[in-house]
Amino acid sequence: MIHTFRRISKVKGVFKFQGDKSISHRALLISSLADGKSIIKNLSDSDDVKSTIKCLNELGIEILLNYENCTISGRGFKGYSKPNSKLDAGNSGTTARLLSGILSTQNFESVIVGDESLSSRPMKRIIEPLTEMGAVIESNNGKLPLKIFPSKKLHSINYLLPVASAQVKGAVLFAGLHLDEQTIIVERFPTRNHTENLLNLEIVRENEKIISRVSNRNYPKSKEYFIPGDISSALFFIVLVLLTKDSELLIKDVSLNPTRTECLNLFKRMGGYIQIEQKGISNNEIFGDVFIKSSTLSNVKINEEVIPLIIDEIPVLTIAGIFAKGDFELRGASELRLKESDRIKAICNNLLKVGLEVVEFEDGFRVSGSIKKLTEPFESYGDHRIAMAFAILSSLMKEGGEVNEFDCVSVSNPNFLEQLNSIST
Repeated sequence: MIHTFRRISKVKGVFKFQGDKSISHRALLISSLADGKSIIKNLSDSDDVKSTIKCLNELGIEILLNYENCTISGRGFKGYSKPNSKLDAGNSGTTARLLSGILSTQNFESVIVGDESLSSRPMKRIIEPLTEMGAVIESNNGKLPLKIFPSKKLHSINYLLPVASAQVKGAVLFAGLHLDEQTIIVERFPTRNHTENLLNLEIVRENEKIISRVSNRNYPKSKEYFIPGDISSALFFIVLVLLTKDSELLIKDVSLNPTRTECLNLFKRMGGYIQIEQKGISNNEIFGDVFIKSSTLSNVKINEEVIPLIIDEIPVLTIAGIFAKGDFELRGASELRLKESDRIKAICNNLLKVGLEVVEFEDGFRVSGSIKKLTEPFESYGDHRIAMAFAILSSLMKEGGEVNEFDCVSVSNPNFLEQLNSIST
């Protein structure tokens, strides 16, 4: 499906987003492990989170959804049921990787599959630490499908994350949650810490490293969760406001977790008018309001150590960068090539379509020049974040633009078009 976007001349409004996708996945998984009923408020309605719900249903977890709340009937320690079919994670890497950690501890055999995109993404990064813990996993050359067998030799490990990945960390934490002895995970660079927050884990910083500890003493109990709004979805609209004259937007009750707000910090360094007000904390997750106004931006140096904290936001950060003063350059982001698409190539190919000067590197790119007329649709490459980023670019261009295969945005934000239309003129 090709979707056409007209130029937006002004943005104004007040927004509340559906629950953060990353937190929603984890709240569902943790609730499924607890014994008894948990309630999740403001759960994400993304396709990815629906994949987690579907997999949990197959594992015998009853989940009731209504407009405001989600009720999960957890089955306690190793209480999952053997599924009658393969567990389909769809496009969701979070579902496949985090669930692998839990399934490695269960007393039955299971198989995780995914769509074409997910089946091309690396799973060796979770297979290795889980195997080190004694898990028994077969794969397709380090990719899906994963066949997970029951193991009687599971044990705790002390693991230094070789790649900055919250999903790898989460898989190990979920496996370690089922063991008597503490599993210790050491990070050299910070990554999203939602799993640690929701499990209320002990986290210490030593010698510039982040150390997490988990054991069955941290096993969850049923409780109530409020999921703050999805900051990653919000950032597409934040960029639109920053770059559109005479515009302002108030985003309420959005996640302000410090491992998720580095992109806001970057926009402020670039000269963006962004005011942040913390309103509360729910299960160690900070949330609040963000107010944004039109701004004149200038590009700044992006340090490589913050890349893991902005990895999902790089497509829309790039859109801000090409309108800001000076060249936009990003390095140290080779992980982008392993996302739902090769996002480095996807971004570069689309920017070339509007006449920008683009230099592609193995770990990033540099963009300069000015935008010229678009002569053919932007390609989403079936990647929701690429689709939304170039929808924003289309909305900023004088003659608008088109994005091919735009329906893939439902992976993270099925309400994107409705939200865009509600605040724009």
